[in-house]
Amino acid sequence: MRSRSHSLPMNIALGTIPFGTAVGTRETFALLDRFAEAGGTMLDTANNYPFWVEGRSGDESELAIGAWLAARGNRDEVFISTKAGARPTVPGDTTLDSAEGLSAAVVARAAEGSLRRLGTDYLDVYWSHIEDRAVPLEETLGAFDELARAGKVRAVGASNLPAWRLERARNVSAARGWMPYTYLQLRHTYLRPRPDTRPAESGHRLVTDDHLDYLAAEPDVTLWAYNTLMYGAYTRTDRPIPEIYDHPGTERRLALLHEVADELGATPNQVVLAWLMSGGIVPIVGVTRMEQLDEAIGAADLKLDTELRARLDAAR
Repeated sequence: MRSRSHSLPMNIALGTIPFGTAVGTRETFALLDRFAEAGGTMLDTANNYPFWVEGRSGDESELAIGAWLAARGNRDEVFISTKAGARPTVPGDTTLDSAEGLSAAVVARAAEGSLRRLGTDYLDVYWSHIEDRAVPLEETLGAFDELARAGKVRAVGASNLPAWRLERARNVSAARGWMPYTYLQLRHTYLRPRPDTRPAESGHRLVTDDHLDYLAAEPDVTLWAYNTLMYGAYTRTDRPIPEIYDHPGTERRLALLHEVADELGATPNQVVLAWLMSGGIVPIVGVTRMEQLDEAIGAADLKLDTELRARLDAAR
């Protein structure tokens, strides 16, 4: 399947964790240029990417994006998504043990840091990166609303939050006339994990049936899915399928995924992304090479009809 070169809206967000570090400045600019040329607008970053890599502070991804925005002068054509709450407060800490959390002071300070690094005066969507039950929801949400009233934030979202906490947070905001969470970010892909399992990666929270049920009832909330391609495990023999998907249903889903990909003349990765998008989900795709980006761009043109979608959904 050929990737497109014309500029049309694309419902894929580009993950930017390695930009400015594992992916150098020149390569970062080339990937961002190609994404924009193909109609991509949504960039996903955070104020701590990639702090877990030795010698990195967490500033790097935002700084790389900010440099590109400044060089291209295209800020208003790009949808910037960044996050607060999971930046370590102890220099050199590569865990979440010293995460900054979501107090009002932190939310305000973190926003200023992100705005400065990105070289912008507003964020299109600003996320709480982790759950912080040590801080009342009212405090966190009030701080987000203050940023919105100041024109610094255009929408707010919650990352790695259980469905019941999302509902509670939205009720708090509604009762006070505050800007509510209208974005949710969770780990999600075509394969289904075993019940009651947790990913090995600290801080990751999987989509559950409760989340999907809630999203179906609340159409104003948009799900952004991360780790959609499982670090390449759908297509690379050197990347094993994560252990949380070790059950008989995975074999059936993988067989059907490859069957549908062959029928469509697409790759399994493209079918996964198309399946997510056909359900109204924005997949976040992390890339380090141009061919990976072109494969993702190709998925934007891949349409699943009702019959194909039903077949993919039916595999258990």
